[in-house]
Amino acid sequence: MHKSFLILKREYLTRVRKKSFIILTLLVPFLFAGITILPTWLAMQDDKEERNIGVYDASQQFHERWEDTEFTHFTFIPKTEFEHIQQDIKSSAYYAVLYIPEDIVTTSRASLLSDKQVTFDIKNMIGNKLENLIEEDKKALIIDESGIPDLEEKLAAARTHIQLETVKVDEKGEAVKSSTEIAMAVGYAAGFIIYMFVFIYGAMVMRGVMEEKSSRIVEVIISSVKPTQLMFGKIVGIGLVGLTQLVFWVVLMFLIVTGLQFFLSPDQAEMLQQSQSMMAANPQLQQATQDNAVLNIIDLIGNLNIPLILGAFLFYFLGGFLMYSSLMGAVGAAVDHEEEAQQLMLPVTIPLIFSIVILFPVVKNPEGALAFWTSMIPFTSPVIMMVRVPYGVPLWELLLSMSILLGSIYGTIWVAGKIYRTGILMYGKKVNFKEILKWLFYKN
Repeated sequence: MHKSFLILKREYLTRVRKKSFIILTLLVPFLFAGITILPTWLAMQDDKEERNIGVYDASQQFHERWEDTEFTHFTFIPKTEFEHIQQDIKSSAYYAVLYIPEDIVTTSRASLLSDKQVTFDIKNMIGNKLENLIEEDKKALIIDESGIPDLEEKLAAARTHIQLETVKVDEKGEAVKSSTEIAMAVGYAAGFIIYMFVFIYGAMVMRGVMEEKSSRIVEVIISSVKPTQLMFGKIVGIGLVGLTQLVFWVVLMFLIVTGLQFFLSPDQAEMLQQSQSMMAANPQLQQATQDNAVLNIIDLIGNLNIPLILGAFLFYFLGGFLMYSSLMGAVGAAVDHEEEAQQLMLPVTIPLIFSIVILFPVVKNPEGALAFWTSMIPFTSPVIMMVRVPYGVPLWELLLSMSILLGSIYGTIWVAGKIYRTGILMYGKKVNFKEILKWLFYKN
């Protein structure tokens, strides 16, 4: 065990001391934030290019009611000019020409002519303008024909928007406000993170074993360390590297979010404390707090069983990594070249990929048969069970899933150890599954 610890220490310190590891660990949260925020920010930026659009209104219904926007100007043109532009649209002074036919109310069709592809924003803005104006005309006609006074106001008052809140009642009868959307987001994120880290760091174990085998360093190491001790130290050491990186990212993201909250709004903490202390005395403040979207989301996240989610995440993260990395380490020990490893890796990783494929159906129905059975199968449970935990899983299901996973980890490590002991010192032989199956029955 002491030798395994030395190998673990070497694998861990060698990787965390690399400049690439430190730089990547520091930059990844900002890269993810940039990837998420930058496209959204760019999409929200208004198109500020000024454009002139000609309008030929054959219906004669919109001339006095059509308004320009800040950067888009509309010019109503006569029929003769429109016909001329149709013949030679490239020479016109307009970015595009809108043709409104006489029967637009019945056909709901209009045309936007241009010598280039019209932008989505321009098309959408013109379409919305036409829809709103025609809708106004139809409403006015219905009101005139009905003879009912204040019909438009009555129709507007009849429109109803329902805000459906979900309330979770525990075994003690206590009601806690919950959110299906928050549970869905937390479960999906947790499952995807486990998939990503298990895949990345499991492949890292395989490549590390292959490098030692191809360089013949392993022959020197095996002379003083048992193969199973070497495999155990390597797997756990690399697993701790991944866990260190994950914990650092979680802490860093928490500090960034907390720092932004207080730097952008220094009085927020004090106001929140005051509102919480005054809540009981003045029930009206409860409605005011509900209207604050940020505080409401924080409150909903706090209503989740955070200790259970974090504990389950840690268990399934480590369990999934130990199971898959041991199998990937065995693959690395069995082959000599990267091409051979890819062939043997596919059957190992198919269950992990399948768990991502069914992630969205499980999120939509976390209590269905698909969700239940895949959260029990050990090759998919690390991802699928983490999707179900935020929704609330019966304790017996969670314990059964964990027990099956623990037993499977023991079995896969035993299988991987048998393959590792034989394959790590075997060179120049192309290995297939039939050959690997024989290794399981060798007496070492």
